[in-house]
Amino acid sequence: MAGFFYRIIYLWKVEIAKNKRDIRAFTKEQLRSFFETQGDKAFRGNQVYEWLWQKSAHTFEDMTNISKETRQMLEDNFVINHIKVDQMQRSSDGTIKNAVRLHDDLIVESVLIPTKTRTTACVSSQVGCSLDCKFCATSRLKRMRNLNPDEIYDQVVAIDNESRLYFNRPLSNIVFMGMGEPLMNYNNVIKAIDKITSPEGLGMSPKRIIVSTSGVPKMIRKMADEQVKFKLAVSLHSAIDEIRTSIMPFNATFTLADLREALEYWYLKTKSRITYEYVVWDGINDKQKDVNALVDFCRFAPSKVNLIEYNPIDDGEFQQAKNAAIEMYVKTLEQNGITVTVRRSRGKDIDAACGQLANKS
Repeated sequence: MAGFFYRIIYLWKVEIAKNKRDIRAFTKEQLRSFFETQGDKAFRGNQVYEWLWQKSAHTFEDMTNISKETRQMLEDNFVINHIKVDQMQRSSDGTIKNAVRLHDDLIVESVLIPTKTRTTACVSSQVGCSLDCKFCATSRLKRMRNLNPDEIYDQVVAIDNESRLYFNRPLSNIVFMGMGEPLMNYNNVIKAIDKITSPEGLGMSPKRIIVSTSGVPKMIRKMADEQVKFKLAVSLHSAIDEIRTSIMPFNATFTLADLREALEYWYLKTKSRITYEYVVWDGINDKQKDVNALVDFCRFAPSKVNLIEYNPIDDGEFQQAKNAAIEMYVKTLEQNGITVTVRRSRGKDIDAACGQLANKS
């Protein structure tokens, strides 16, 4: 009965919010203009903007240097669609996973990954995913919608707060490797990164941000043209079209040849090294021909390869390759002058590792 009551209250609040504008969709200039139309001073817009982004205010009541009358006016006209960490899980290795509830009651997950020297936020960009990678739990979820810039930003703020609370240091890095394909929500991801890196936001260096994509050639070219400053990672997993299409069916549309051309263009425009994320599976891509194809794919631009430990998603179709296969990859890549790192997954005991985010909470 109590759950039913709270659900009714929630729906009532949602209905009220529908008639209000999302204040974080406004630029600073638009807020300044709004206050002028209200007969107030333009600088009031600056104050509100600072509360919304630098100070991450959850409510208008938090804006304590603004008069009560102005706060009530804001409450009457606008809404702050702030996220809520609905559930937090802590792994035995220190990893933290957040189940993040959005303003429309949908859930995404984000992860704090700690090491001795840094804490990294792994954030989501979509509710569900637009693509169909067979080895990823998120891809089995229906894509409900794209996240707004403020919803992406809020994930980072929440993880920064947890990093300070549990590890006594601020967040140091951000990876867009959570739920969703970032380049299928390009505009909102770019707007979120702009806020994260702005002195009027979190002021983080773009060099500490990695956007990971399964490979959308058109959008990689767009990023290159816009001279973005963050780093690019590509979830590759095979450099042989037939094999890649069998595990990542969208590769039939976005072929390796198209991807390679886009990445060549990326390097030509940005001079930024490309990172390839790569899982080796038993019986799928664990042969010498597979690593040889990867070497050839890496030759056209400076790159590095992260060999990632596979994290099962219950059905047994994919199995981690044997150590001998991993060693073969490392040896062959190093012999060809390609930087390679073997990454061990963290947070597996709470389904927080790469490919496991599926809203089981």
